[in-house]
Amino acid sequence: MKKLPDTLVIASAILLLFIGFTWLISAGEYSRELVNGRNVLVPGSYQEVTPSPQGITSFFTAPLKGFISAAEIIAFIFIVGGAFGMMTTTGAIESGLQRLVGWSNKHALYKKIIIPVIIVFFSIAGATFGMSEEVLIFILITLPMSRAMKLDPIVGVAIPFVGAGIGFAGAISNPFTIGIAQAIAEVPLFSGWEYRIFVWVIFTIIGVVYIMRYVSKIANDSSKSLMADSIEQNNELEDADIIPFTIRRSLVLITFASGIVMLVIGVAKYHWYMIEIGALFFAIGVISCIICGIHVDKISAGFVKGAKEMMTAALVVAFCKGILIVASDGKIIDTVLHGIAGMVSGLPKVASIEAMFIFQSALNTFLPSGSGQAALTMPIMAPLSDLLGISRQVAVLAFQFGDGLTNLIIPTSGVTMGVLSIAKIPYETWVKWMGPLLVILMLAAGILLLIPMYFGLW
Repeated sequence: MKKLPDTLVIASAILLLFIGFTWLISAGEYSRELVNGRNVLVPGSYQEVTPSPQGITSFFTAPLKGFISAAEIIAFIFIVGGAFGMMTTTGAIESGLQRLVGWSNKHALYKKIIIPVIIVFFSIAGATFGMSEEVLIFILITLPMSRAMKLDPIVGVAIPFVGAGIGFAGAISNPFTIGIAQAIAEVPLFSGWEYRIFVWVIFTIIGVVYIMRYVSKIANDSSKSLMADSIEQNNELEDADIIPFTIRRSLVLITFASGIVMLVIGVAKYHWYMIEIGALFFAIGVISCIICGIHVDKISAGFVKGAKEMMTAALVVAFCKGILIVASDGKIIDTVLHGIAGMVSGLPKVASIEAMFIFQSALNTFLPSGSGQAALTMPIMAPLSDLLGISRQVAVLAFQFGDGLTNLIIPTSGVTMGVLSIAKIPYETWVKWMGPLLVILMLAAGILLLIPMYFGLW
């Protein structure tokens, strides 16, 4: 297969496509009102407005606007990358991974247990407090872990990214998706959690089985890897010097583990986000270097090197954000929403809920934001579900699936393209690996939407 262009080239092409859409799709807007502190659409208020097609100048200004709009996320990426650069200078992570990998290589059973356990951990994080951008932190750990286990970068990305993604899609108490959607749909907050636990279990099992089948396949024959060259490079590094696991390095790992606990508590209880999480990891990096007695010049060099490695990921986030700004400035998002909602309303009940799911999945390409999509669609989908005789809980579930699953593959998601850039995985390679899993998950989601309707659970 012919190799696709670089990630930034793909993002640029999509940006041009969306500029074209602003000329082809009618401009329109819904009225909005403040509900529970958030601007939501008023059903039935859609009207066409004066077109605002974006010119070729938008191609050059959108990335800059995206950089400004996503400044917090981009700063977060650079700071966390720099923090891990500082930690790298201590040798603690590499030393710890060498021990972990040594155990797994001596006992194949360990590898079969360690990876699923870590995937489940990330799935729980996605299902409970909505882990998403935070994956950019952990991929810096799972990539070298995968490499040390003689696996490819796809596994290193799949462990945290797919793990958190399937948890996000099968969320139980995600405040950024379920919390907002249920509030707008006027159903009790986090109600229906019993069935959502069942959904989460199904998604997590599918994800773990798929990833572990791939792990088993390439562990037995590295030529079956979609990135076999990377495994060969890992084997060339196999004889690298063993880094001693000293008391100081063990204290660094304890500091890091304590930081992860603080992260979970901070996000769940104190609603930490980018600034607080970034500050936490910056502090971990500084403290780690102090513990190991690293010279200040080396600390600074480590920070710069770590931040530098995140440059492509930061630029990809800016470009993707710029794409969404073009669609918003061109006033086409509400038009797409209005058109598809109209088509859904004329279908039978079973077909309607599946169409809602497909619609939410398609819209996620335009708006890869759980909270943003909830605010856009639920004011329409909630009353529409009443007209169709469908429970509002099921409508929320359709939104949850549509928003969560496609995040794993869409090229307009800054997180998706960011992790691929960090891991240096070509987009077409990721699509080839992720495509079958996404199809399986989408089919499962379609069935899981019908169960509560047929059995009267909601």
